[in-house]
Amino acid sequence: MQLITRRAALGALAALSLTAAPRKAIIRTILKDMTPGELSGGATLFHEHLSFSKEFAIRISNTAFPGVRGGTGRGPAGPKADEKYFMEDLDLMTEELTAAKKDGVACLVDGGHADMGRASLKPLEQLSMRSGMPIVACAGYYGQPFYTPEVIAMSEDQLAQELIQQARTTPVGAYGEIGTWNEMMTPDEKKVFRAVGKAHNATNLPIFTHTAFGHGALDQLDVLESVGVKPQSIVIGHLGGLIDPKVEVHKQICKRGAFVGFDRQGGGGDAAQVPLVMALVEAGYTNNLMFASDFSFAGRLKRNGGQGYSQVVTVFGPKLKEAGMKEDTLHQILVDNPRRFLAFVPKQPRGTV
Repeated sequence: MQLITRRAALGALAALSLTAAPRKAIIRTILKDMTPGELSGGATLFHEHLSFSKEFAIRISNTAFPGVRGGTGRGPAGPKADEKYFMEDLDLMTEELTAAKKDGVACLVDGGHADMGRASLKPLEQLSMRSGMPIVACAGYYGQPFYTPEVIAMSEDQLAQELIQQARTTPVGAYGEIGTWNEMMTPDEKKVFRAVGKAHNATNLPIFTHTAFGHGALDQLDVLESVGVKPQSIVIGHLGGLIDPKVEVHKQICKRGAFVGFDRQGGGGDAAQVPLVMALVEAGYTNNLMFASDFSFAGRLKRNGGQGYSQVVTVFGPKLKEAGMKEDTLHQILVDNPRRFLAFVPKQPRGTV
C-alpha cells in the first residue's frame, strides 16, 4: 500500500524522527521488546481491542454512555448469549490480524485489562504468534461503572503498587484504556488517575485515556501532570467526539505537549473529524496527533464485509488525503508518532506471560 510502503527503503531516515526517544528506549510487545525502528514499516494503532470477554461486551453494549441513548454507541447491539464472541475466537482473530498486517498495520495496542474480562495474556500471546502481528498489552482500570468493590476500597498508593506489580510481572507496554465516564471526573476516577500517574513514574509506561467524547480532557491531563507525568507520555482519547471547528481544547492539549487521540476512525461517522485533524495540522500540531479505531464489535470485521482492524489506514487515511493531507504528514501520524509515544526506557526487567 503506497501510504506505508513508499518509505520502506528509508527506514534508517524514519528512525531519525524518533530522536525525542532516549537511545535505550524500547516498545514492549507481548512477545518481545522491540526497537522503535523495527516498527517503521507500517501503522501502529494506539487504541484497539483484542481481548474483551463476551460478558464484558454484553455489559458495555447495555451501559448508558453520556450523550448516547441506550448504550455506548459501539454498535447496534452486543453479542448474543448463545453465539461465539469474535474476540474469543482465536482462528477468526488470527485471520483478521493477518489481513490487517497485509493492509499496512505494523502493530496494535490492545486497550484491555482485567475489568474488561481479560483473564490472561496467553490468548494475546497466541494471537501475536499465529498472526505475526506485534501486540502491545496494557494494564489499568477502565472507568467508574466498571470499578470493582476492591478498586473502590483501595487507596491511591495501593492501586499504584498493584499497577507497578503488573508491569513487573507481565509484559505490558502501556497503561490504558484509563477512563472517566461522564463529563465530570468522580473522586474514584481521580484516585485511579493519580495512581496510574504514580505507576508511570515508577515504570515509564506510557498512558492513554478514555473521555466522554472529549469532555473532561483537560481535567485528565491536569491530574496526570499533578503527580509528575510528562505530557509526551500521555494520549488523551476520544477527542474526535469533541466537534469544535476552532479545536480549542485540542490545541490546548497539543500546546502542553500531550497527544490528541482520534481513536474511533475508519467508520461511516468520521467525516466530521477530518476538518478537525486538518485544522490541527495547519496549526502546526502534526507531532501531537494519534489515530486508532477503538475496534470493538463484529460488524466491521473483514469476514463480515467490513474493513477490519486496518480501517484507520484503509478508510480514514484516504479521507484525509482527499482533504489535502500530504502523504508524508499521514505517515508521520500513523507510523512515527505512535512509536515515539510507546517507546520508553524500562525501569525494571521484562515480565513474562
